[in-house]
Amino acid sequence: MGERRRLPHTASGATIAGALAIALSTAPPTAATPARCTLAAAPSHASAWRAYVPPSTPVRARPASPAAHAPVTLAGSWLLVLATARGPGGECLLQVRLDRRPNTAHGWVAANRVRLVRTRWRIEISRARRRAVLRHAGRAVARWPVVVGAPATPTPRGLFALQASYRSPASSFEGTWILALTAHSQILATFDGGDGRVALHGRGPASLIDPLGSAASHGCIRFDNHAIATIVRRVGRGQLPGIPVAIS
Repeated sequence: MGERRRLPHTASGATIAGALAIALSTAPPTAATPARCTLAAAPSHASAWRAYVPPSTPVRARPASPAAHAPVTLAGSWLLVLATARGPGGECLLQVRLDRRPNTAHGWVAANRVRLVRTRWRIEISRARRRAVLRHAGRAVARWPVVVGAPATPTPRGLFALQASYRSPASSFEGTWILALTAHSQILATFDGGDGRVALHGRGPASLIDPLGSAASHGCIRFDNHAIATIVRRVGRGQLPGIPVAIS
């Protein structure tokens, strides 16, 4: 029999966990716009807001409730802002996309606890067309064919955010870059020793067997290495966390 190859799959849970630890340990920029309810709007095709949430920031389940999820315990997180609201005392609250299950997970953080920065970047993935679009200020600046999830392990639909970036060896299954999402597989609770987190990543020798434009992964979206490197270069690695990724 021939050599046993590694099956097409989502990026390694252990590898993505490493990506999160590396990328989220970076200190936030010193210059940022103060968070105000009048500034932060829901994501659109042209812009969105990224909120830097410091460690141990309380995350409310609902604006009107003091009950909180567990605090954000990572070493600082850039989270996508989904909406704004006023709390019972009139304080400004920001609804943010969380990186936990379910894929619609969100919470509310006090605006005076975060730093807020606008992003003009957005990534859109079409599962039906098996194509990715990189947008800036609403304009498509690049389009690429991609590999999406197989019918048995589909790429989840929804509005997610990039969570971390990790440089990977070109010889690895995931190719040169792994961009972890807040999304999780709805089929695989765990994968390859870690959580079944979904990512955008490149393609290495073992994953080239599935052609671009096919549905063959375990949920991740695979790009040509040049394409995913273009995303990192054009957006800027430090600006990636928190930018919206819409999967339809």
